[in-house]
This record gives sequence, structure tokens and C-alpha cells, in this order.
Amino acid sequence: MTRAWAILVLLAAIAFAASPVLVPGFDGFEAGQFPVPQQSPAVQPAGYAFAIWGLIYAWLLVGAGFGAARRLSDPDWAPMRPPLFASLAIGAFWLPVARVSPLAATVMIWVMLATALLALFRVGDTDRWLQQTPVAIYAGWLTAASCVALGLMLAGYGWLPDTPAALVALAIALTIALASQYFLHRAPEYGITVIWALVAVIVANSQPFNAAVSGLALIGIIAILGLRGTDTE
Repeated sequence: MTRAWAILVLLAAIAFAASPVLVPGFDGFEAGQFPVPQQSPAVQPAGYAFAIWGLIYAWLLVGAGFGAARRLSDPDWAPMRPPLFASLAIGAFWLPVARVSPLAATVMIWVMLATALLALFRVGDTDRWLQQTPVAIYAGWLTAASCVALGLMLAGYGWLPDTPAALVALAIALTIALASQYFLHRAPEYGITVIWALVAVIVANSQPFNAAVSGLALIGIIAILGLRGTDTE
């Protein structure tokens, strides 16, 4: 099964990376997909931040390809492969679902996050830049993206006003990020990716300036950087 999981991860990574090509033109949930239209929601990072998906797709492909070609039966790679496969396999179907149902897509992205984090905690000690790093960046961005989706649900369905919804979502994202980074004691790429998203949230909330959301994002950045001292790498 070790060899089979390596091949399955590679196939899932290919399918995941191909999904934007098969479902082109997706730029996030549309305002009209919610009962309360979401125009410039406070929880959403500035648009440039989503360019990180290109890096994520490429690095996951390279890592999975290397693992299948050079680490097919390596026991150090084996533990993280089943949850990573699950996350990528679900991710391959995320874009078409997001076009028709933000609620279903939100559930899916939280499952993607849970399995990606499990994979990250299971990564081995070898081939850091090809085994650990792509999973860390992927899990870091999913930490932010899943909470952005949650914030959009809270405001979009009228459960909370825009700014409180953003604050709740950010608080959950920071709790997950800080706990994960602390217990990992490695993989600083995970925290750096979350910081990338938090900076983009500050940028998005600069005009008009949203002090509460920007302030919480800034506190989160400082906290994640402070945890860097607990890492063993």
C-alpha cells in the first residue's frame, strides 16, 4: 500500500492542479450567491493574495512527483500520504461545487483543512523542501481560506454583521494557526503562509479603514512571529 498511496497522491495532486483549468474564471464566491449579498466583505483578503494558489499547485505537484519517483516505498513519507490524498481529492472537486453552493464548498474546505493539517503533523524528517514545505504552505493557506469561507457564511446568511463575522472568523483562524504552529515546533512555512493572508486582510481593510479587523490581523501576525522561537528548525 505504501507504493499505491504515493501514486494516489500524485494523481490527486494532478487533478487538484488541473481543476482551475477545467473550471476557469472562478474568482471567489459571488456576492449574489448569498441571501445577504457580500460586497467587499471585511473577512476577505485583497485579491493579490490568491495568487499563492499557483505556488501551492506547483509545489504540491513537484513534491508528489518526487515522492512517487524517488520515495515510492520510503517509510518516512508514508504516514502523511493518506490524509494528503484525501485533502487533494476533495480539493479537485471544490471549484465546481463552489460555483453552485457556497455552503457545501465551505463544508468541503474545512474537511480539506482538517486532512491537510493531519498530513502536516505526519510529515517525516527527510526531504524537507519536497515533503514538508508544500504541505505546510497548502495547510497554511487552507487555514485562512476556510475561515474566510466561514466569515462569508456568517455575514452572507445574516447570522452576524460584516465586521463581527470577520472578527469571529479571524479569531478562529488565529486559534488554529497558533495552536498548530506551537504543537508542530517546525514547518515555519505554515505560519508564514497564514501571515501572507493576514497582511492581505489588512490591505483589503485599509480603504475604508476597518480598525477592528486590521488590528486583530496585526495581533495575529505578531503572535505567529513570536511563536517562531519555539520551532526546532
